[in-house]
Amino acid sequence: MKGRPRPSHVAIMCDGNRRWARENGFTDVTHGHRVGAKKIVEVVGWCEEQGIDTVTVYLLSTENLGRGADELELLMEIIGDVSDEIASAKGDFRLRVIGRAELLPQELCDRLSEAEERTRDNKGVRVNIAVGYGGRQEVVDAVRELIGNLAGEGVSAAEIPDRITVDSLTEHLYTSGQPDPDLVIRTSGEQRLSGFLLWQSAYSEIWFTETYWPAFRRMDFLRALRDFSTRQRRFGK
Repeated sequence: MKGRPRPSHVAIMCDGNRRWARENGFTDVTHGHRVGAKKIVEVVGWCEEQGIDTVTVYLLSTENLGRGADELELLMEIIGDVSDEIASAKGDFRLRVIGRAELLPQELCDRLSEAEERTRDNKGVRVNIAVGYGGRQEVVDAVRELIGNLAGEGVSAAEIPDRITVDSLTEHLYTSGQPDPDLVIRTSGEQRLSGFLLWQSAYSEIWFTETYWPAFRRMDFLRALRDFSTRQRRFGK
């Protein structure tokens, strides 16, 4: 990859855990979640090797919160474990949780907050984990926060519409202060964004693979980077 264009921000949709478990003969499909969780820190390490500054990993959507109680309980435990592993990794990673914390159990919120605090001053790869996340809701939350701030500053209702711009709204997204993803990777063969970083991915390159997330290999990751390096990005021009 030397000398080739490479992304500075990679976003990953870790899809296919349950299908991987079924196709590999596991009667308990939650085994796929456990195996997939172990892959996350490994992939962040691959990103570090390639000089990628920011990684965003989609772990739990707002729609996923409608799954069965037993599966959700396990997912919450796994997400907490993943945050601990990122915070304890040798890579000096900086953790940031994006999504609606109020939708999560308090115990998980506490674990996530603690992991964020432990990595606050780290200088390595920035790792965003999207939990209780919905792309449409993120935009709604950003608009509400922006309007609330403007009203609090004494801006009149008549003036507020003119103060809402692409830049001002971007400052209120969950990923405020970070670059948009250059590359979005989705595993499992599904070819849609499913609400992931809808605003931020407007000009992202998107790479799909049939490989399920637990089986995602370093070779697959390098293929995604190689494909990215051949694309001519126009940013809508």
